[in-house]
Amino acid sequence: MKKKKLLSLLLAGVLTSTLLAGCGGNDNEPAASSGAASGAGSSAAASESDLAYVQDKGTLIVGITDFAPMDYRDETTGEWIGFDADMAKAFAESLGVTAEFVEINWDNKIMELDTQAIDAVWNGMTLTDEVTSAMSCSQPYALNAQVVVVPADAADQYQDVESIQDLSFAVESGSAGQAAAEGLGLNFTAVQTQANALMEVSSGASDACVIDLLMAGAMIGEGTSYPDLTYTLNLNEANGEASEEYGVGFRQGSDLTEAFNEFYATAYADGTVMELATTYGVQEAIVEPQ
Repeated sequence: MKKKKLLSLLLAGVLTSTLLAGCGGNDNEPAASSGAASGAGSSAAASESDLAYVQDKGTLIVGITDFAPMDYRDETTGEWIGFDADMAKAFAESLGVTAEFVEINWDNKIMELDTQAIDAVWNGMTLTDEVTSAMSCSQPYALNAQVVVVPADAADQYQDVESIQDLSFAVESGSAGQAAAEGLGLNFTAVQTQANALMEVSSGASDACVIDLLMAGAMIGEGTSYPDLTYTLNLNEANGEASEEYGVGFRQGSDLTEAFNEFYATAYADGTVMELATTYGVQEAIVEPQ
């Protein structure tokens, strides 16, 4: 039942969603100088490409948050896994380097990129105007929406925008969920991650939360970590907006953007993308490369 609901919500957005060929700057421009940006005096990227910088140091440092099913830790090994994490590992391997994952404060993602603390933001990142104006963005690879999560035993009471106006919400700070809540004038508290937002509702600290539809599909309902929670409203539809698009963010002017787009097209064609997507239950949201 849940997968059918997820599919119907996402497919509704496909009809009005415009795929981006790339964003956030001219990818043919040289990468920004690292010495001035990071203060580390590194020889990387000052006169070389961003790709050469990553290959020279041997690592692709990926900024993430704890966000199942895209990026989360394996309970047994502690390793970062998920659709985005596994794709990042495959992309890094295609470059001849190793992927390293760093948990970041989502509000600081642009600064983390600009100072070269990380090389990519790859965490189910919605391609908002703020993101596309500050980063060089990949083509979209998945569709998403923002949904309202409430206790399952109260779900019947919260089926339209009017019914949720007096609820207290938890949202991830700086997220598309926060933007959706602001757009509807909802009363909310900003927390560090979407996982924290779910905990707020589960504990009763907040009446509801706004999180990504893909996360809701993986994290709430029968057989999940939060069996007593469910999602109701699609806030993209309530705000008259199309489904969101996920993309990977690199530094402005980075040639890693084109390297990713080429990698994604190849990985989609050889079945890698859909194999990983099926593993994490997000196959219905995947966008075919253009």
